[in-house]
Amino acid sequence: MTTYNVQPLRDKTEIDDFLFWLRRTSNPKRDVFLFVFGINTGLRMSDIVKLKVGDIRGDVNPIIVEKKTGKKRQLFLGPLQEQIQEYTKGMADSDWLFPSRNGRGSNHIQVQTVYKLYDKVAKQLGRGDIGTHTIRKTFGYHYYRKTHDIAMLMYIFNHSSESVTKRYIGITQDEIGNSLEGFKIGF
Repeated sequence: MTTYNVQPLRDKTEIDDFLFWLRRTSNPKRDVFLFVFGINTGLRMSDIVKLKVGDIRGDVNPIIVEKKTGKKRQLFLGPLQEQIQEYTKGMADSDWLFPSRNGRGSNHIQVQTVYKLYDKVAKQLGRGDIGTHTIRKTFGYHYYRKTHDIAMLMYIFNHSSESVTKRYIGITQDEIGNSLEGFKIGF
């Protein structure tokens, strides 16, 4: 699993196409909610899969500890409250938010399992640039397109520089492409 060539989903059509295939998995309710939760929070997959229902239910702004950095991060789940309530209906606070099928709820889905799932969806879409980081990059890409606040996004992602953040979300490539559109010399 590498983030080298992994890209964000850049528009509503790409997101809708991804959701189309997630709705056809063996566990569509979980898989769709995991994706939607991810693209709306910008969390790493390793942090998402380890959440329990009680970590997010009943709290609009829960605080989690990120696995990679060990730092606390506040989530802003106000816009997702309806989806959270619907998804967690009938679940106990102690249940995994994203249970593994193999563990029959006794364990959470593994990052590698999500990677394999996303790889299957990518094949259905004819793409080779989708992985578990796609959801985090999708969040960042759309956040930046909406706010143009690269400094805040850098802070959210805990990146060391604006250039790292822009490159991570694919904005640098977009900007290069846009600047070179129609550019030619010597013809």
